[in-house]
Amino acid sequence: MTEHVTSLTTKLDLPILLPDAPGEQDECVERLVQLLEGEEGVIRAHVVASRELSSSASAGARECGGTDVAQLCMHYDPELLTLARITEIAESAGAHLTKRFAHVVIPFHAIGSEDNGRRLESGLRALRGVTNASVNHPGQVARIEYDTRQTNVSLIEQRLRELSNGRSDSEAESAMIPTSGVSGADSKVLVQGDKRSLESMGWYDRNRELAWSIVAGVLLTAGWLIDSFGNVSARIPLALYIVSYAFGARDNIAHFVADLKKGKFHFNIDFLMVVAAIGAAILGQWVEGALLLFLFSLGHALEHYALGRARQAISALAELAPTRAVVIRDDDGVQRDVEVPIEQVRPGDLVVVKPAGRFPVDGEVADGRSSVNQAPITGESVPVDKALGDTVFAGSVNGEGALVVVVTAAIGDRTLDRVISLVAEAETQKAPTQQFTDRFERVFVPIVLVADLLLIALPPLLGIWPLEQSFYRAMALLIAASPCALALGTPAAVLAGIAQAARRGVLIKGGAYLEALGGIQVLALDKTGTITRGEPEVTNIVPYADTTEDELLRVTASVEQRSQHPLARAILAAALQRKLSVPAAGELEAITGRGIRSSIDGKEVFAGRLLMFEEMADGNTDFIPAEIGTAVREMELAGRSTMVVRRDNAWLGVIGLADVPRDGVAATLQALRRVGIQEIVMLTGDNIGVGRAIGKAVGIDDVRAGMLPEDKVAAIKELTARVKVAMVGDGVNDAPALAHATVGIAMGGAGTAAALETADVALMGDDLSRLPFAIGLSRRARRIIQQNLFIALGVICLLVIATVSGVIGIGPAVVMHEGSTLVVILNALRLLRYAGPEMTTA
Repeated sequence: MTEHVTSLTTKLDLPILLPDAPGEQDECVERLVQLLEGEEGVIRAHVVASRELSSSASAGARECGGTDVAQLCMHYDPELLTLARITEIAESAGAHLTKRFAHVVIPFHAIGSEDNGRRLESGLRALRGVTNASVNHPGQVARIEYDTRQTNVSLIEQRLRELSNGRSDSEAESAMIPTSGVSGADSKVLVQGDKRSLESMGWYDRNRELAWSIVAGVLLTAGWLIDSFGNVSARIPLALYIVSYAFGARDNIAHFVADLKKGKFHFNIDFLMVVAAIGAAILGQWVEGALLLFLFSLGHALEHYALGRARQAISALAELAPTRAVVIRDDDGVQRDVEVPIEQVRPGDLVVVKPAGRFPVDGEVADGRSSVNQAPITGESVPVDKALGDTVFAGSVNGEGALVVVVTAAIGDRTLDRVISLVAEAETQKAPTQQFTDRFERVFVPIVLVADLLLIALPPLLGIWPLEQSFYRAMALLIAASPCALALGTPAAVLAGIAQAARRGVLIKGGAYLEALGGIQVLALDKTGTITRGEPEVTNIVPYADTTEDELLRVTASVEQRSQHPLARAILAAALQRKLSVPAAGELEAITGRGIRSSIDGKEVFAGRLLMFEEMADGNTDFIPAEIGTAVREMELAGRSTMVVRRDNAWLGVIGLADVPRDGVAATLQALRRVGIQEIVMLTGDNIGVGRAIGKAVGIDDVRAGMLPEDKVAAIKELTARVKVAMVGDGVNDAPALAHATVGIAMGGAGTAAALETADVALMGDDLSRLPFAIGLSRRARRIIQQNLFIALGVICLLVIATVSGVIGIGPAVVMHEGSTLVVILNALRLLRYAGPEMTTA
């Protein structure tokens, strides 16, 4: 369509229109574009990619320029639509899609080779109503997006059960846990521990592939011994070889036949191995063919056993919280302790947690005192003292005192449940390297098959090798070029990395963020509550004119008592300490980044930064008294935060407050430098004096003060234009800056659902101590992924040359092929032992 000469353009952030879409490549984004382009007056709609535009970006996208957050760019006719109307249309379309389309994450149990993930994906996508499927075969978890009008979770589970050898783990008493941030009322994550699921299965079901492999090996050995040393008919060892073939290739052939029945055919690693074994049999090399299938199946059994270690590290999270709770019940006026299943516990119930017991729920302490080990949830190494009103989390371990807890979140809504569901989703989010290897395999396998056919046909035609020799080398080439190690190297590292992070109180939302975090060069941090305690104290009270200190403090505390800002809490605490009466104030209006406005006894009160009053002055130099300005400057030079107070036309004075750095922040920043962070920047809305004082105390490289939320976003944009930047904040107030950083890191994920949802990485504890571990782990994961790629591609190249030239045959090729696959898995599992850099004060 030709664009109207008077068209206008507007952009809306995609995360606002489609809050649950994982990125601009999501299918819901395409649906949104199609819906909008069907609206009268909309000339064109397209996505402007995040970060920077790729060379393949559309002309429309290039025309509209790049952005750090994916945006929907709409060109519209202003004669037919107003800006308000086009915005309303876009938001309505986004809400419609969010309600209609949902997704589910389902753990499953399926044996077979690693590229069976693509077979499962293909089978799931074929189900009517399924719009997309992503399967992590090493992690044994699938993420399916679907249209709620056409299908449901039960049908999806049934299809996955059919595809994964008749079983999905959700059959084994799975808990239905709502996915945080997932669209649609039907959206769920099926979460439960692998251990519980596998224990409900018999030994054969748990170890079927290993059993087949052992039988294949025993039959192969028996056939070889009889053939070599027995004086019997050749038919007996041949029969044993054939049966060994059947057991070694049983799973591969079952998948192949099932696909053929559905009219499908997959060029995958399983197919290459079976073809190579059949080729060996045609040549009469029954021993080598049986050895190939035996080692191939044994290798996969060992691979799956090794990967099970990483899966168990994640599934162990689901077993942290008890399945039963002791609840105080009122029985005819008599309170009794009753033990009930956790599913029967509701918010508001009183739960008794005995000494050394685990907390079954999230809640607040209603009675008792105790120290609580929160390490399983937050990663904190030291127990935390808990008393009346303090928050506790399911999965934590109580100390020596009994506690009565009022339930704030029962099963399904607990922090632990949110972490488990987000980790399950993270397993299905493929890292960029894995996406590359997937594309590589889809092209590489057909090329290998074509090259193999040429290797069989050309040398005999050209008189180079006889047909039998050429055919044998072609079969060996199939084994040599099979990209098993390439397929497993990255997902195994991602699985292990996410598992280890979750065990240490760090939630990484997917492989893409694990890789991105490992490439961070600059770290930007919010000050209040991140670097500092976030619990400032009143240090200076400077009244103006006839106002007394108590009157200044009383009025300020009155208007601040409804605010949740740390400075407001400090002022209220100071007023209560002086035993001042704090009258109720009128409705509170927050002036973003500047202060607040309220009223007392009909008189308007302003309290906030001097900037707010300078803007009110509108150039009038006499508006702010000189004494007020002088007091503010002196306090700020001394490293104080300041609050100026004015009631109607009367200036009341200035209050100074000071916050102190958290314990251990300086050591944490030193550890960050040791893991490769080149520059640390502090972004604060406070004044430059406070910023510099705090920055000097902890070792900040660059202090940027007096920043409003939009200024923080601009600073992050400026930094990301030249380097990769991670932004650390509380996940709520700093959400815009978190969204624009290369990686957004939220602190205190255990205390707020918002922190878990807004960031790419969440530190479950409310401190920075886990950050060096998280970045160090990510850097180690990147190195291991690169090592695995080098090993996989190096072995493939070496084996291809060696088999085509005839240096090695099928047997050695199988050993090296399976060996390289096990090597990359074991290399990835090293991440499960990563402990992070040493935290020193030197």
